[in-house]
Amino acid sequence: MPNTEVLLLTNRDSDNIGDQIIEASVISLLKTVGSNLGIDPKSLTIRSRAASIISRKYMSTRDESLLEPARRAISRADVIVFGGAPLFNYRYQSFYLRTIRTLELAAEYDVPVLFSSIGVEPYSETNDRSQQLKQALRLPVVRQLTTRDDLESAKKYVEGTQTPTALVSDPAVLADSVFGVDSRPVEDSQADSGRCIGLVVTRAGIFKDNGIDFSEADQRRFWLDIISQLESRGDDYRIFTTGHFSDEMFLDSLVRYHGVPNKKAAVTLNAPEELIAELQKCDGVIAYRLHASITSFALGIPSVGLNWNFKVPDFYRSMGYPERALENSDWNSAKVLRTLDVAMSEGVAKDPDTLMSVYRTLFTGMKGIIAPDSEADAYSLSEIERENADLRRNVSEAVPREDATKAATLLRVLPTADQHGCCEDRENWGCE
Repeated sequence: MPNTEVLLLTNRDSDNIGDQIIEASVISLLKTVGSNLGIDPKSLTIRSRAASIISRKYMSTRDESLLEPARRAISRADVIVFGGAPLFNYRYQSFYLRTIRTLELAAEYDVPVLFSSIGVEPYSETNDRSQQLKQALRLPVVRQLTTRDDLESAKKYVEGTQTPTALVSDPAVLADSVFGVDSRPVEDSQADSGRCIGLVVTRAGIFKDNGIDFSEADQRRFWLDIISQLESRGDDYRIFTTGHFSDEMFLDSLVRYHGVPNKKAAVTLNAPEELIAELQKCDGVIAYRLHASITSFALGIPSVGLNWNFKVPDFYRSMGYPERALENSDWNSAKVLRTLDVAMSEGVAKDPDTLMSVYRTLFTGMKGIIAPDSEADAYSLSEIERENADLRRNVSEAVPREDATKAATLLRVLPTADQHGCCEDRENWGCE
C-alpha cells in the first residue's frame, strides 16, 4: 500500500496543556483509524504541526516567500486534519485569517480537509469576519466539519454545501486511555471531610475579554474564600493552572502576596503528565479552564466548571451534567461547594456513544478520503482502548522502564517526526 501522509494541525504551540492533551489524543485517534482501515503503521505518516502554520509575519506582510514552509507541508499531504482547536476565533483574535489562508492553500493543491471536534465561535450574518470564514468553508476541499460545542453555527458556516456536520466529544475525553491512566469507577463518596479539592485558576483579563464584570481582585477573593471554607470543613486542596503563563502569574501572586502556602500550589506545569498527576491527587475539581474539566472527566474525577465562555456549559451539557457548570452569578463559595459536593457524591458516569462520537466521525471522514472502498466498520470503545495500550507498550519498550515520563512524551512526539527523525520547521516544532 502506498504511503499515506496526514498533516495534523492543532494548537500544539500553545502553553496550554489542554492543547497538548488534544494533540496526543488526536494522534492516537488517527493511528487507530489507520489500524481500523488495515493500513500498515509503517505506511501511515502523521506530521503534527501548529495550526498557526501560516506565520504571523506572513499575515502582517503578505510576503509570499514566507508561505514556503506551509506550502511544502500542505502540498505533500494526502489529507489535512484540523484537530480540536478553536480555529474560527474572530471576536477578539485574528486566528480565523490563518485558517482561511490554510484552506486556500489546500484548495490550490487539492488536498482534502477535515475539521474534527473544533471550537466554533457563534456564526454571524452581519460580521464581516464570520462571513469571510463562511466563504472559505465553501471550498470543495472541505469534506467534514465536526464541533465540540456550537453545532448550529457549524451548520450555518457550510450552509448550501454537501459538507457533513456533527456535534462530537472533545478528543481529550479519551485522555485516560491515551495516557494509560485508570479512570475512577462511578461510586458514591460517603466522606464529608478529609478530601482533596483541585482549584484551577485562570488569567486576570479573561473575564473582561468575554464581557464579564469580574475583576482580578474578584477572582482572588473567590479563591481565598473557597480555600477558607475548605479548611473550615476539614478538606485539603491543591491549586494549579493548565500551563498558561498568564494564569501562572495570577497564581504566583496568590502565593507571594495573599497567604496561599507554596506547598499547596503547583505554579508551573509544563506537560500533560504533570497536569494529570495533579488532578489524580484530587477527589473533586473546581475549574475555570475548560480542559481541566475535560481531563478531570476523562479521569473520572467530578468537577464544577465556572462559565466564562459558552464552551464550558456546552461541554458539561454534552456529558450529561449541565448542573455542574455555573454562571458568574453563582460564583460564590457556598453555591460552588454545594454543587461540587453533589457531584462528588454522584461520581462520573460516561456514555460510550458520546465518547465515541469524535472517533466515529473522524473514521468516516478519513475512510472516505484514503480508503473509500474499504468495508471496515469503526472500532468499538474497547478496541480503541486496546489499540492505545498496544501503542503505549511499543513506545515503552524503546525507553528504560523507570523513565515513564519519557515514554509518555515519546508517545506524543514520535508520530510527528519525519523519516529521518528530525524537525522540519523549527519555529513550529520547537527545535533548538
